[in-house]
Amino acid sequence: MTRRVFRVLLCLAVVALICKACIVRDIPIKSEQTQSVNQSNLSLNYTPPQNINIDGVDYLESQSPIGTFGGTLVNSTIGEGPKTFNPFNCKDNTSSIMAGTMYDGLVTTHPITGEPIPKLAKSFSISPDGKVYTINLRKGIKWTDGKEITADDVFFTWNNIIFAGYGDTSTRDSLYINGELPKVRKIDKYTVNFTLPQPYAPFLRMLSTAIAPKHAFAPAVQKGKKYFDSFLSTNTKPQDFVTSGAFKLKEYVPAQRVVFERNPNYYEINKKGEKLPYLDKLIYLIVGDLNNQVLKFEAKELDIISLQGSKVARYKSLEPHSDFKLYNLGPDTGTMYLSLNLNNRKDNKGKYYVEPIKQKWFSDLNFRRAIDFAIDRKNMVLNIANGIGEPLFTPESLNSIYLNKNLKPYDKNITKSKELLKKSGFYTDKKGRLFDKDGNRVEFNLYTNAGNTEREAIGVMIKQDLEDLGMKVNFKPIEFNSLVNKLVSTFDWDMVIMGLTGSPLEPNGGKNVWLSDGRLHMFNMRTEEEGKAGLLTWEKELDEMMNKGALVTKFEDRKKYYDKYQEIIYTQKPMIYIYSPISIVAVRNKFKNIYPTSLGGVIHNIEEIWTH
Repeated sequence: MTRRVFRVLLCLAVVALICKACIVRDIPIKSEQTQSVNQSNLSLNYTPPQNINIDGVDYLESQSPIGTFGGTLVNSTIGEGPKTFNPFNCKDNTSSIMAGTMYDGLVTTHPITGEPIPKLAKSFSISPDGKVYTINLRKGIKWTDGKEITADDVFFTWNNIIFAGYGDTSTRDSLYINGELPKVRKIDKYTVNFTLPQPYAPFLRMLSTAIAPKHAFAPAVQKGKKYFDSFLSTNTKPQDFVTSGAFKLKEYVPAQRVVFERNPNYYEINKKGEKLPYLDKLIYLIVGDLNNQVLKFEAKELDIISLQGSKVARYKSLEPHSDFKLYNLGPDTGTMYLSLNLNNRKDNKGKYYVEPIKQKWFSDLNFRRAIDFAIDRKNMVLNIANGIGEPLFTPESLNSIYLNKNLKPYDKNITKSKELLKKSGFYTDKKGRLFDKDGNRVEFNLYTNAGNTEREAIGVMIKQDLEDLGMKVNFKPIEFNSLVNKLVSTFDWDMVIMGLTGSPLEPNGGKNVWLSDGRLHMFNMRTEEEGKAGLLTWEKELDEMMNKGALVTKFEDRKKYYDKYQEIIYTQKPMIYIYSPISIVAVRNKFKNIYPTSLGGVIHNIEEIWTH
């Protein structure tokens, strides 16, 4: 997940701190396995790096104990690897992680409090009216090729790439304020400001977006958007990258590994004035699926692994006699869901994206609610997550400070499902097969991404739950890129099990999912040409809630809008939420300066981590 921050009013930050402190208390973690991996080992006293000026250069100085240089940390990613290294073209989590390793933003998030802290920026300020954001850059810090990072790079990134609509336009689209984008202006070599049409609470968070080196990206921009879409592809030579992060690309072997090496020009130092990071290399093995990931960790090929619930009890028993330690990070910040395709339009060849018969089923609220009540979330938590998780019913994760706690959970109710179907004219024959009122057998395809064994297991259970209603479910795990293409390009799918990353501090990060013209509005995607064609009444209401929620700055006022958006999803069921796992991570004991937090994870401070 990208780490972003906002702080518009002091009271908002205070509320975030108070709510965050209550997260562990408010979330019922019932499993014996989870309780045994308690959260007492979370680092609540971690101090992020602080600003320091040495000989005219504005460094970040690590406050952690001084370590030893050298060594390698090996992490992993499932699937087939990154699709791009261009931070402005990332449409999948793996690509975002790889690009995020190499490119820093102006700000980042305090891993404990969620407060905004500087990154490429030395400091920032907000005008009293909440409309002007002034960013003061660090002086003297450099790109990997030795050129200085200046306001020209910041202005170019925002004006010529993001606001100009190059690459994935999600960031730009989420910054339209009543149809108008912010204005960016260079003040001097180390100062830029952004002027907004009106106060916009999430804006500072958006400034965590990567900054591009103008001298390296400008030629690609000049060649046009089509060229830019292939710029810094996975075929690009490592020596051709100009980056700012703690690590730079050394090697990419498709379907095997991505190797990063330390950036000698990085702008963080330790208290001896030595440049970080400590590690020589950061490696991501491309492991294909979760089972292979476990095998590689147990073979000591990996140094860190996020555990599925079914693995936790075993690893807890092994921990006292092993070379790793378990950390309980609390509820995962992502969400897992089942979504139905509500698209009732035709492609440019006149073919319906979804068969008209299925359109009638999926657009029927009774049908969607029947599916929701048929899903046995508790059984999934017990059997798939091994009890390490909780059922989920809203788009906000269980540790979100905006979670609508008035939306009550409920158990599987097959009787209720059958009553809802009957209301809409569905019936079963003597063999228990479900038909609609026109005599059509209820049959559809259910997709997820192959290799994610957790989602595949969920798919098997959902298939069984729905077949108990007489539906015929063709469960089809497929390769991730093919699935994404169906969801956001061809729109030819029926139902899907997927997950989204998120932030427990800012619902606006999901704006592209919930806005009717958002690029991830998967349950009713529209082409750019279609605009807001076929807009449903409650989609209009979602638009209103998301837009208004971003334009007020007080936490209490914002929460009213975000409570309502959750209520709409809870009621209308375009995306049916399944459960929220507890994040349990195993890390080799040989690594030092490990400060795990529920917000930052385990290696949020990768620059400071060292191995003996």
